[in-house]
Order: sequence, then structure tokens, then C-alpha cells
Amino acid sequence: MERKPWHGVMVATALPLRAGDPSDDGPDDRPDDLAVDFDGYAAHCRWLVDNGCDGVVANGSLGEYQTLTPRERARVIETAVEAVGGARVMAGVGAYGAAESRRWAEQAREAGCGSVLLLPPNAYRADERAVLAHYREVARAGLPVVAYNNPYDTKVDLTPALLARLHQEGLIVAVKEFSGDVRRAYELAELAPGLELLVGSDDVLLELAVAGVTGWVAGYPNALPASTVALYRAAVAGDLATALPLYRTLHPLLRWDSKTEFVQAIKLSMDLAGRYGGPCRQPRQPLTGEQAAAVLAATEKALAEGLR
Repeated sequence: MERKPWHGVMVATALPLRAGDPSDDGPDDRPDDLAVDFDGYAAHCRWLVDNGCDGVVANGSLGEYQTLTPRERARVIETAVEAVGGARVMAGVGAYGAAESRRWAEQAREAGCGSVLLLPPNAYRADERAVLAHYREVARAGLPVVAYNNPYDTKVDLTPALLARLHQEGLIVAVKEFSGDVRRAYELAELAPGLELLVGSDDVLLELAVAGVTGWVAGYPNALPASTVALYRAAVAGDLATALPLYRTLHPLLRWDSKTEFVQAIKLSMDLAGRYGGPCRQPRQPLTGEQAAAVLAATEKALAEGLR
């Protein structure tokens, strides 16, 4: 199958934040916040691709997009495109309203991105009519839209039947499935056989790969790109002799992707693996001692076994 901009291991990139005033971002930045290290972010995007990842997802939840100013958010997209090329960048365009999401999709198009990742409306528990109107509006920006089903955070469930409607209207090309219910892969294939399925939660990678996926919007490659890419490639190839031992070793880390503290956990693993992860902006708080110890133990075990 020809590789499309949403295929393969697309890393939901963590954003490096450092103490100190922003250098040149202008008056709409908040000087008390941790500053975005744009040079560091560009280097991180290049490092991921150099280590086998197919592309990056910028301004996703792992990138703490909700805490960014509009100027920061736009510059994140521009930085990623400049670093790895637009075809390798999926832009997160989640926002409270369809008009704002469409504006971010238009900005992504102008920057040269290959696709966008779109949550349903999440300012309230939207019904089916509101979901359809939301995706219709953002699709007008003209970029391929990957739907993001995260019923836990949005309180809106993109069921297989609803996804099939979105796909039949030509509004979406794929779905990042984060419900954790691997049974949906089969129902989705029956209702919308042309809609591509992307793994949305690191800890069900193998189960969804067996069901048939064309990509993985991934968190833990931020810390361990080579081993997680090897896991994905083996899983989609049906090479369980390679995939299953890797999956068992990595799963204590991968399951953090489904926890509230996933950003902090992945950034800590990055620090331990020799990549700058650093702190998060509020309202995210540092891991508790118990949480940090669990991430530390699992990361050190993976590193001791030679996983990188």
C-alpha cells in the first residue's frame, strides 16, 4: 500500500519546555510560563525520523497544546514542518468550536502539513448532529482529516456507526482509536471498510495490529523510538515471534499512555533515556514519588535490556 501522510508510526510529540522568559515570541506569551524550546523541538522531530519513525503529530495532548498561546501553537506546526517536511506532519487541530478547529486546519494547510487530527466537539457532550456539523466544517479546510476518538476526555464517543457516517460523507480518512475496545476494529471494518484504523493507545498496539491497522499515533517512541518502531513493524507484519517479547517488555511503559499522567511519564522516560523531556506546564503536576518510581523502574529495565 502506498504510504499516505497518516500511515506508519506517527509520534505524538512531547514539547520541550524550559525555565526562563520566552526569547522572541511577543506580547501574547505569558512570561511566567515555561518557554517552548523551538530549536529543541525541531531537533527532537528530526531525531525521531532519523530513528525510524514515519512522522510526527504536532499539537496533540502530549504536546500540551491546551496550554499554548496561539502564536506558540502556530510556531510548533511551522517548526515541525521545517524540521521533517510537511508530508510527515499531522497537525492536531482540536479546539472548543468548529470555527477555531477549521482555522487551525487552514493554518496547517498553509504550513504544508499532510493531514490533521481532529477531536469531536468537547465543550459539552455533543450529539450526533453536532459531531457531523463539526467535521463538515473542518473538512472544508481541504486537508485529510483523521478523527480522534477519545470518549474518556471528550465525553463524546465516535462509535463505529458514527465513524461510518463521517467516512461515507468523505469527511474523514482514518480514525485514531483510543477507546481501548479492540473489538471495535472488526465492527468498523464491516461498517466502513475503506476507513483506515490507527492505533491510538500504546497499550493495545499488538491487539489492534493483529486486527489490521495502517498506523500508530504513538507516545512512547518519544523516549524509545527504535524499539517501539521495531515492535510496530513486527506487529503489522504478523511476526509475533519478534513482536510479543518486545510488547511484554515494553508494556509496563506503554500502559502509561492510557493514564492521566501520560505526559509526565513519557517525559520522565525521555530524561532517563538521555533525551530532554523536562517539566510540564500547569495544570499538569509532577508525578508523585510512587508514580515516578514505577516509571523509573520500567524505563531502566527496558534500557538494561538494550531497548532504545
